[in-house]
Amino acid sequence: MPAIFEYDFMVRALIGGTMVGVAAPALGTFLVLRRLSLIADTLSHVALMGVAIGLLTRSMPVLVALGATTAGAVAIEQLRLRRMLPSDAAMAVFLYTALAVAVVVISLAGGFNVGLFTYLFGSVLTIDANDIWLAFGLAVVVLVFVTSFYSELAQSSFDTDLARTTGVPVNAVGIALAVLTGAAVTLSMRIVGVLLVGALIVIPVLISLRLARGLRMALVLSCGLGVVSVLAGLTVAFYADLAAGGAIVLAAACLLVATEVGALVVRKLR
Repeated sequence: MPAIFEYDFMVRALIGGTMVGVAAPALGTFLVLRRLSLIADTLSHVALMGVAIGLLTRSMPVLVALGATTAGAVAIEQLRLRRMLPSDAAMAVFLYTALAVAVVVISLAGGFNVGLFTYLFGSVLTIDANDIWLAFGLAVVVLVFVTSFYSELAQSSFDTDLARTTGVPVNAVGIALAVLTGAAVTLSMRIVGVLLVGALIVIPVLISLRLARGLRMALVLSCGLGVVSVLAGLTVAFYADLAAGGAIVLAAACLLVATEVGALVVRKLR
């Protein structure tokens, strides 16, 4: 048996990471098509604010972060859909405001500590059975949502106005997608890290859009690439004694670079 499977914490990390690797790119596919790639980064800073408040008040940081990301996701979507602010401006306002609040709260708490770093960059040592079940529940909810509302998600991602005229509940679908993205960011903190999970939502999708023909194939391929990135990153992190979250994102980035280089070589050969 490989050494990586001899440790319970690594087995938990591999299982939980697989769930996150499926859920994050499934949501990211539609976020990238909507040109909302940075909403994951925005919500990660909102989650950081929630974690900081949770640690300061000695309450449950994950629940506080989940409430913060849910409220932030709904507010951003409302501002965007009602065209009160452009998408990038709405995300920028929430990103910098949440970051400022997080910095103030962290200073009130006396600075960074080990617990906060765990949420920032992930830690396979802290993953427990509850995290596994939360990741599993997230993956199930995301897959049910995507399969049940695939047509609505696709139509509203390609042409919002046309989707609205054909009866698609664009606002409700957009809010649900944003809220699930916030949940994915929050529940992935212990595995990937709140500052890195956005990359797992976006990078596998960019690769799949380059390789796949058709949205359904891109969706499936992005989930597969997310799982490959997580498993490869965790394996390298274990044997090379590296930070798991960073290794996962670097694995995804290496796949993206390899894809772009391969595409360039193919074009040159043609």
